[in-house]
Amino acid sequence: MAFDIIGAAQALVRAHRDNTQFVTIEGLSDLASAYKVQDAYVGAIIGDDRIAGYKIGLTSRSMQSMCGIDHPVAGTVFGRRVMHSGAKLSLTGYGHLGVEFEICARLGRDLAPRAAPYTRSEVAAAVDGVCAAVEVVDDRHADYSVLDVRSLVADNSWNAGVVLGDFVAPPEALEKVEAVVYQDGVEIGRGVGADALGHPYEPLAWLADHLGASGRGMKAGDIVMTGSIVRTRFPDKAFSYRFDIAGLGSVEVSGA
Repeated sequence: MAFDIIGAAQALVRAHRDNTQFVTIEGLSDLASAYKVQDAYVGAIIGDDRIAGYKIGLTSRSMQSMCGIDHPVAGTVFGRRVMHSGAKLSLTGYGHLGVEFEICARLGRDLAPRAAPYTRSEVAAAVDGVCAAVEVVDDRHADYSVLDVRSLVADNSWNAGVVLGDFVAPPEALEKVEAVVYQDGVEIGRGVGADALGHPYEPLAWLADHLGASGRGMKAGDIVMTGSIVRTRFPDKAFSYRFDIAGLGSVEVSGA
């Protein structure tokens, strides 16, 4: 019996509406099917909104190993979920809120679908701005000991929004930029651009190829979250984070 793509997407819609715990989607056999569910789920909830860009997840080798894959995963970012520095989040607005600290890239020109893989230098030439950014994720209290990456992908790779700093011209050595996260003014973590697969443009090139494989590309103006470079945080009470990246600026997010 063929897997019910639409049924799985509708089940995700209900799960988010009812705020139920994240569970494995039974019968979801491969990532290709998972992305079909993701497309159907996105189509079911996007309404009159627009696709503002994409998120890339699992950009560390340790996380890939845990999930049994050797590449990142992708999700869609909706226009209404794009926020700016100073955004205030509500803990009760999510099943289980997480914040991830990343470099966001903005495209200045299209990356059209094509057969040949994109190189890092090609995607670099298409980027017209980068910024410090926070991805808002909702894992709905997933049990990481039995995490199924196909189900994660189907659930739009858990993206629940992004908080962006101000875009600046990309520095020459983006992999070397140093980043620091502060919680209530106290340093809690550090990272560098290279923590996203060696260079933030590596996952960006992967995304261009991934979208191109299904005949889709990226357009000028699209934003892309290139993956965590500092450990994800899951606040359970009032919080305030500031994420500083040398040469790129800062982004702040708080909530209760």
